[in-house]
Amino acid sequence: MSRISKLERSEITPDLVTLYDKIFAQRGNVPNMFRTMAHRPEIFSTMMAHFSAVLNTGTVPTKLKELIIVRTSQLNVTPYCLASHTILARGLGWSDEQLSNLAQWQTREDFTPAEKAAIRLAETVTLNANSLSDEQFAELRSFYNDGEIVELLCSIGLFNYFNRFNNALQMEPTEPGEGGPAATAETRETVLAATAPAC
Repeated sequence: MSRISKLERSEITPDLVTLYDKIFAQRGNVPNMFRTMAHRPEIFSTMMAHFSAVLNTGTVPTKLKELIIVRTSQLNVTPYCLASHTILARGLGWSDEQLSNLAQWQTREDFTPAEKAAIRLAETVTLNANSLSDEQFAELRSFYNDGEIVELLCSIGLFNYFNRFNNALQMEPTEPGEGGPAATAETRETVLAATAPAC
C-alpha cells in the first residue's frame, strides 16, 4: 500500500478537478502518482506541464523516449513506472524480447547506433551522471543536435525523479477508472477496454 493517500476528485479544488478530468479523458484514469502529488497543487500542476513538454514536444521520437524511460526505470527497479511504460514502449513498436533483454543492448543488432547511444546515456546518467565522458558525449553529439540531447536528458532526468518518488512511497499501479468521476460497473468495463496505461 502506498505510504501517502491519493486524493480523489471530491477532495480537490475546482482548478485541479479540471486537470483531473483532462487527464481522465486522455487516459481513462488519474494515475496514483498524480493524485498523490495533488497534495501540493502547485507542484502537481507544474509537474503535469513539464511532463507533457518533455514527452510530447521536440524532435526525438516518442518511441525512443519511452525506450530510455524503460531502461531508466529498470535500473531504478521501479515497478510502478515499468508497469505502464513497458506497455507504452511495446505499443510504439518495441518488442517484448527487446524490452525484457534491454540490459544486453550493447550486443544486440536490433538497436541502431543512435538508439544505443541514447540507452548508454540513460544508463550513465542514472548510475553516475558525473561519469559521462567527453568521448561518450562526442558519440552522442554525432547522432543528436543540442536540442535533442536536452530532450534525452530531460526524459532520463524526469524519470529518475519519478522513479525515486514512487519507490520511496511504495506507489501501487493505477487501476482503470481510478481518480475519475464515480462510475458504474459498466462504465468501468468500458474504461478498462480503452484505457491508456498510467504513468
